[in-house]
Amino acid sequence: MSNGSRSDIPEEPFDQALRLQRMVETMITDQNHFNENAYIALRKEFICDSVTKGILPSFVRECRTKNALWAHFADWDGLCVTTELSNISDEFQPLFEHIESNSNSPINDALTDALERCENKIGVKHVWEKALSRRNDDPEGAITAARTLVETVCKHILDKKGKPYKNSDLPKLYRTVAEILELAPSQYSEEAFKTILGGCQTVVNGLGTLRNKVSDAHGQSLSAVRPTPRHATLAVNLAGTVATFLIETWLKEPQTNKINPSD
Repeated sequence: MSNGSRSDIPEEPFDQALRLQRMVETMITDQNHFNENAYIALRKEFICDSVTKGILPSFVRECRTKNALWAHFADWDGLCVTTELSNISDEFQPLFEHIESNSNSPINDALTDALERCENKIGVKHVWEKALSRRNDDPEGAITAARTLVETVCKHILDKKGKPYKNSDLPKLYRTVAEILELAPSQYSEEAFKTILGGCQTVVNGLGTLRNKVSDAHGQSLSAVRPTPRHATLAVNLAGTVATFLIETWLKEPQTNKINPSD
C-alpha cells in the first residue's frame, strides 16, 4: 500500500481489520516500513462507524499518527516482542468477532440494501445498528432496539400514507400496516401465505412481549429472567426480517412511497 488511498484499501471489513492489525504490528517488528498514510486511511474506515469505533483497540482510537502510536508502544518497554504482538492480537479480537458475527447474517445485507432506498433510512439505520451492536454485551438493550426497529418502520409507512396511529401498541401498528400493504393473513385464500403472514404477526407480538418482560425498557425484579446473547440475536434477526419485508413491500408499491431523486 503506497499512499493509503481509497483504492488501496481492501473492500471486505475483515481484510481491512487484518491489514490494520498487521500495520500496527509493524511498529514492533519493523518501524521503518510503517506506512502512516495507509494507517490513517484504514483507521478512518472504522473510526467513522459508530459501532466499530467503540470496539477498536484503544491505541488505534487514541493514536492518529505514527508518532502517537510509537509513543504508546514505548510504554510497553520491557516486554518481549512475542508478548507485545500477542497483546496487539488480543486487542483486535472484539473487532474481528463483530465483523464475523455480522457477516454471518444474510438479513444484515438485505436490510441495509432496503434502507438505502428508504426515505427514513437515517432513523431506521440508527436503530438497526444499535440492535446489532448490543447483541453480545447488552442483550436487554438489543431486544429493546429490535422492537423499536419494527415500530419505526411501521410508523414511517403510516406517516407516508397519512394514517393516524397511537404511539405505544406495536401489534396494532403492525396490523394496520399489514392491511395497507395487503399482507394481512385474512387478505389471502392460499393457506401457505396465510400461515407465513400469520407467523409474521406472531413474531411482532412476541417482540412486544419480550421487550416488556426481559428488555431494559422497564425496571426488572431480582427474580426476572435475563436474556442471553443468543436470545438477543434471535430477536434482532427476526425484527430485521420483518422490517426488511415491510420496507421492500412498501418500496414496490407504485405510488408515493417512491423516493424523490433529490433524497
